Amino acid sequence: MHAETGKAQDRPRTVGTGVDRRALLAGGAVLAAGVGAAATALVRGGDGGRAAAPPPEPPVPFFGARQAGVTAPQQPATQLLALDLAPAAASDGRAALRGLLGELTRILAEAAGGTSADARLRGGEPARLDGLVGVGPGLATRLGLNVPAQVLAELPAFPGDRLDPARGGGDLLLQLCAADRWPLSVVAEQVTAAAGAAGATVRWTQSGFLPRTTGGATPRNLFGFKDGTANPDEDAARQWVWGPPGPYEHGTVLVYRRIRMDTAAFAALPADRRELAMGRRAGDGAPLTGTAEHDEPDIYAKNPDGSYVIPATAHVRLSSPRLDGGARMLRRGYSYDDGPGDRGLLFCAFMRDPAQFTRVQNRLAARDALNAFLEHTASAVVYVLPGAPEGGVLGAGLFG
Repeated sequence: MHAETGKAQDRPRTVGTGVDRRALLAGGAVLAAGVGAAATALVRGGDGGRAAAPPPEPPVPFFGARQAGVTAPQQPATQLLALDLAPAAASDGRAALRGLLGELTRILAEAAGGTSADARLRGGEPARLDGLVGVGPGLATRLGLNVPAQVLAELPAFPGDRLDPARGGGDLLLQLCAADRWPLSVVAEQVTAAAGAAGATVRWTQSGFLPRTTGGATPRNLFGFKDGTANPDEDAARQWVWGPPGPYEHGTVLVYRRIRMDTAAFAALPADRRELAMGRRAGDGAPLTGTAEHDEPDIYAKNPDGSYVIPATAHVRLSSPRLDGGARMLRRGYSYDDGPGDRGLLFCAFMRDPAQFTRVQNRLAARDALNAFLEHTASAVVYVLPGAPEGGVLGAGLFG
């Protein structure tokens, strides 16, 4: 179009007088109008050009009955931080905790809402940050906090565990999630500063990621299988994930496990052996007894020779809700890669009662075909606080 405009200017018509000049001016006006129309089409995404970029997604609301780090759609990047409060008398410890929770509420609400005073979180793409804050059993016991009785104990030891105490546990646990790592690093820095001002220290941190997915597809873990297929719907979550009606109704329990995966050894297995070990097909995520990802695995279906279609040692079979009274966890795991020989899964699962995880993990530790390729290296369990109302503070019910 610019070349054509140049040609019209280089070779004006010379025959005749003013009529031709007016014709030329009129032609220029038409050409200019065409340029303007094309530009308008580009802006509006019309047929004349490329569609305009979609508007940015709205921020994830921070305030609400439940914490957004559990309820919002899972985002591609995560950062976990565990904090330890300084030893103190119960009254002083409760005051320090109350003040720290107030600061954490402010930091997370401002980051989520785009109102942070930190220039690094302003002026660019919306952070779309969500997060959660949970209280560990040690702190709850030490300060006499109002939490469900079943979360006042650490998880038991399981066969095969190789846990590093420095990478698990903690008085408080935060999980931050966003579309990329940038806002997570900034907010983690703010949380660390607030913790230090309250006399708390960072016990451990861990970052994780998800692969790119489209249309709400289930993400894959580093073994190449879909992870999180059998999550509960809202009705089941009210029964198995969230607390019963009352003061704990909108709280839940997070079980965290850092699981190192021998991805190279698993990938070296023939494809059919990988699928038998998992109990699902790698391609579409369908159970070996089904045709689609979300088909319920039939753990009792047998082959003509009497063997189970989903083997007795398959991961899907041993973790089936049918072996646990129908109980389901809400799994929101992430992959991690901390260098050669240390990559795997950040298992993050939410449930009403951590005894559910203990039952499942005992079955898995005893017979899971994946055990040869897995090593649990860190663990934590926390009570995830109910959300805060507009203008409120996380953890207000802890001190009642």
